[in-house]
Amino acid sequence: MPRDGEEMTPTRPGCEAAGCPPYHGRSPPPTRRPSIWGLAPARAFRDFRDGIDVHKKESQISIVAEGGELVEQRIRTEPERFAAMLGQRPRARILVEASTDSEWVARCLEGLGHEVIVADPNFAPMYATRTRKIKTDRRDARPLADANLLGAYRPAHRLSDVQRQVRGRLGVREALVRTRTRYIALIRALLRQHGYRVPSGSAEGFVARVAALPLPGELRSLIAPLLAVMLPLNRQLAYSDGVIERLAAHDPRLPRLRTVPSIGPVTAAAFVATLDDVHRFRHAHQVEAYLGLVPREFSSGDTQRRGPITKAGPGRARWLLIQAAVSLLRRHPPEAEALCTWALRIAARRGKHVAVVALARRLAGILYALLRDDSVYRSRRQPITPQPTSSAR
Repeated sequence: MPRDGEEMTPTRPGCEAAGCPPYHGRSPPPTRRPSIWGLAPARAFRDFRDGIDVHKKESQISIVAEGGELVEQRIRTEPERFAAMLGQRPRARILVEASTDSEWVARCLEGLGHEVIVADPNFAPMYATRTRKIKTDRRDARPLADANLLGAYRPAHRLSDVQRQVRGRLGVREALVRTRTRYIALIRALLRQHGYRVPSGSAEGFVARVAALPLPGELRSLIAPLLAVMLPLNRQLAYSDGVIERLAAHDPRLPRLRTVPSIGPVTAAAFVATLDDVHRFRHAHQVEAYLGLVPREFSSGDTQRRGPITKAGPGRARWLLIQAAVSLLRRHPPEAEALCTWALRIAARRGKHVAVVALARRLAGILYALLRDDSVYRSRRQPITPQPTSSAR
């Protein structure tokens, strides 16, 4: 019999003799606390509050009833093990941390009939009962069960299936872009060591520009493997962009976002996939803070100190908005003259880098307003044509 605070381990018989029930891979209920497993289904939801510390290989389960009884179990993070452990239990409310595996675990548990809450791990009161001196999975699962019982948690937003697929596509594209960028940087560095410089241009035409250089045979054979890999890499990137374009064609929100200068299909799709439900943000400043585009602040009393941006939240949308701001200041399109003039005034006072971040933050607020109001972008200098009345035919 385990002591208080120790984990229950499955008991596997050495053989299945006559009269002994076969082992099904599930730990037997503890004889010391039979009331947890013997509650009627009508009272189960009120009495059971579970917490699961989900990990890649093994997860820690902590079950706390209203009477204070505690059951702890460590199982492998597999659908079969969750079904064996929690499939026959009455309906319960289970709290898990938001993580890479939390969505499929939550769907697995919901398929077993339980209510699952995916909680924000950045909410500090959820871990109020956890000590910082000793950290184990068991000590992480107990505060989750306590927070579930006390209601001391903040639910995290769970993406819809459509936006989850879009995020996956964007993640694959981002990996391809970063790989190509590393190859281009390495080739440029190798050529500069021998006095050759590749002319500026698009990344798609980089291989052709390198091929036009009068390189010696030894140097050309040195970079040949990288150039050979870049050709199929460009084709896969073109395929990914085409898939994102087709996904964007089925979402009526993306064409409205693309009316903003320097906002293309990838940036629009990433912004929509990041926010998913625009109504969960009350105003534009919440979106800017969620994307990590607001400055850090260390203020106390009469002293106010502000630092660089927080870089909190999803980094992909923030990175794409920064790129859109840089493109906007470079091209200076006439339909964004007011935005560029405002950013250039900031650049004169604070520098170009601060102006780029400020412009990216302004773009995030504009995109949020377009999603919230179901409208399109209009520049300040563009006159608004009056709508024809019913009498005018």
